[in-house]
Amino acid sequence: MSTPSHPASSLPPLTGPTVGALVHAGEQLLLASGVGFGHGTTNARDEAAWLVLWRLGLPLDSPLDDGPESIANQPVAPAQQALTATLFEERIRTRKPAAYLTREAWLQGVSFYVDERAIVPRSFIAELIVDGGFDDFLGEHTQQVLDLCTGNGSLAVLAAMAWPEIHIDAADISEDALAVARINVDRHGLQDRIRLMHSDGLAACPGPYDLILCNPPYVNAQSMAQLPPEYRAEPTLALAGGSDGMDFIRRLLREAPAVMSEDAVLVLEIGNERAHFEAAFPQLPVFWLDTSAGCDQVLLIERAALSRFFPS
Repeated sequence: MSTPSHPASSLPPLTGPTVGALVHAGEQLLLASGVGFGHGTTNARDEAAWLVLWRLGLPLDSPLDDGPESIANQPVAPAQQALTATLFEERIRTRKPAAYLTREAWLQGVSFYVDERAIVPRSFIAELIVDGGFDDFLGEHTQQVLDLCTGNGSLAVLAAMAWPEIHIDAADISEDALAVARINVDRHGLQDRIRLMHSDGLAACPGPYDLILCNPPYVNAQSMAQLPPEYRAEPTLALAGGSDGMDFIRRLLREAPAVMSEDAVLVLEIGNERAHFEAAFPQLPVFWLDTSAGCDQVLLIERAALSRFFPS
């Protein structure tokens, strides 16, 4: 996680006569400014390409290599260079994630609208949905799904795309986030299959659900205090999980069996908090799911296990 090394005003202006040159200059500018990444990109090169291509109205998957289809040598007029420079200046000055500036985030190849009312989508549950990472726990009985802490609705949309036969309740405590989720549900034409619900945890979620997906607030207090500005630009409500990151999760696991069907499972993302999770629930049997970040970011719990651990 980076910290700024130079204010935007002290950095050289962004210029470049071609797309490739502009991307390279943007990469160097981002590196010199010390901005943080993690909201769709993990490095300065990818973020510079994203910002340049978006500002120039070019497809974000445009090739920038040395191949015959590359647009790296495509000329960029001075006026377009100036517009691109303004975008980079805003990124460095505000330290907002690029997704908030472009009003777009991509998850598993699907475009989603996002703004400051909702967290930038980046859940590892998304790749598990698309890759079938927990399909062995599902079946014909899997019909009713809950996406809890839905944020901008991206997991609900991806689930609806992956499993055309299911219906989904997408719930969040934030009315602002639900307004963003509404944009995405409507954009992807899923109004008949995704129901948006305002709910404090499971309080307004009727169930019974055959599958619960949840990417909750789980960042522990010490980590919250050390987050770079890009993360602090997001709603704190979507990140902060209390002293050990488990505040919301304790309540969720205790209440979940009451709204789960007999063979239901809960898929829960906890980020880098495995140690805190295992300290809080040392006897709870769970399945750790493999993701591109390893096998300690997302876990699966069967209702039967939850019912034994949290008897009603």
